[in-house]
Amino acid sequence: MELRQIHYFIEVAKREHITEAANALHVAQSAVSRQVFNLEKELGVDLFVREGRNVRLTPIGRVFLEHMERAENVIRDAVQVVEEFNDPELGTVHIGYPSSLATYILPTAISAFRDRYPNVKFQLNQGSYYDLKEAVIRGESNMAILGPLPQNEKKLETSILFTEGINALVPISHSLSGASAITLNQLREDAFILFPEGYVLRDLIVNACKQMGFTPNVTFEGKDIDAIKGLVSAGLGISLVPEITLIDHVPRATRKIPVMEPNVSRTVGVIVPKDRQLLPTEKLFYDFLKEFFQRLERFQH
Repeated sequence: MELRQIHYFIEVAKREHITEAANALHVAQSAVSRQVFNLEKELGVDLFVREGRNVRLTPIGRVFLEHMERAENVIRDAVQVVEEFNDPELGTVHIGYPSSLATYILPTAISAFRDRYPNVKFQLNQGSYYDLKEAVIRGESNMAILGPLPQNEKKLETSILFTEGINALVPISHSLSGASAITLNQLREDAFILFPEGYVLRDLIVNACKQMGFTPNVTFEGKDIDAIKGLVSAGLGISLVPEITLIDHVPRATRKIPVMEPNVSRTVGVIVPKDRQLLPTEKLFYDFLKEFFQRLERFQH
């Protein structure tokens, strides 16, 4: 079995089309077909069901794909370790993050890190909370910044960077826009603008509302924190958003108000795998993140 065969197999499996896979690989279609055929012959099983130039994985093909994707990730990391061995300050950091941490936290940390290590490169992957967590568990990436940090995950090591409050964001025309603080119960009759179901920030807010005895009336949903803030700015409802997303500015025609009851907050931190070592450059950034936010916390106190 050759690495090239594995690479071709994975590409065909993802696209379910020989020609499209060949185009993506910049090789002849016949070369891809031959390598996949040779792989099946060596293994003694059919990995694909052929339907003209379209293909789909057989049950054993799906199992094989899962294992080969993990193997390819291990090989990729091994090559990078070798490249970074002599000088971690010249490597690449692969890190995932959700939209709620995209505009301030991660850019601020990367900027400070690059002041110290100007030649390190970054590959950033924005995604949903659960997708980012699963990517680290599966080995597709080695690090992600998340809020709140997952708990009781046997395959993950977590480090809290800071804890932040969740603020109400209301239109300027709202009857409570002049309040210095509110309880969540005061918003029970409002139209809520939240992330879609399955997003951890939505779960956090819905659970806080239920703690006060009501289920929020969600009239608009947005997958991006800026979209949610824009809908509030347009007067279409209220939302609860992490205070870090309002640190640069509060959107026009809105007011942010601290929520005093219940105490709605989230931990923000970094997750890494327990069963794999970080690449040298990633370890450099991981240690820097913890040091950087410890310094910030001491400064703020």
